[in-house]
Amino acid sequence: MTEPGEPTGSTRRMPTVEQSDAEATVPVPDASAEARAPVPTLDQGDGRAGRFWSARRVPAALLSLVLLGAAGLLLYDIAAVRADRSAMQWRRSLADGLADRQLNDVVVLIGAGVAALIGLWLILLALTPGLRDLLPMRRDRAEVRAGLDRTAAALVLRDRAVEVAGVQSVRVRMGRRRAKVSALSHFRELDDVRADLDAVLEKAVQELGLAKPPALSVQVHRPPKKG
Repeated sequence: MTEPGEPTGSTRRMPTVEQSDAEATVPVPDASAEARAPVPTLDQGDGRAGRFWSARRVPAALLSLVLLGAAGLLLYDIAAVRADRSAMQWRRSLADGLADRQLNDVVVLIGAGVAALIGLWLILLALTPGLRDLLPMRRDRAEVRAGLDRTAAALVLRDRAVEVAGVQSVRVRMGRRRAKVSALSHFRELDDVRADLDAVLEKAVQELGLAKPPALSVQVHRPPKKG
């Protein structure tokens, strides 16, 4: 477009906006400076992971209630005797029985055996981790522990096994050291089906990421004949 007085065909220079020095030198935030620190990893993911320890809340609560009740009852009886009252019948009977019976008496031996069994049970609970249904997974990150339920691991193996051609049904029993797989095949040769199951399940076990992968035991059978 031309203005009056300008020759036809001439061009007009468009106005420009100059930036000030302050606007031209605005620093651009560096994304790398705000990046989070890398997650610390273990050396080559050595996979060392111990079992998870159970809190043992139920046995601890039961033992605490029993000890609290026995201690409270005994303390009440002692306080009653100190207040010139007669002791409870159970404590007098117990004291008389312990005074009359010998160490080789059947009742004394049975009571000692029961007390020893309870003590061994409590020691076993204190020294073993428990949580047998929770399989520890391989530790590839520092300070991160993960576990996989045995039922969930068995379902994963079963789902992988039923994808093999010729497999009709699969039953998986997942243990801490061994996974037993029993499959029924309604066609194909049993040796071929077993070979395919071994390959598929070995890969599936590795993909579970367990600290101690269980050994596989695969059995393939024909379904029972009807009639």
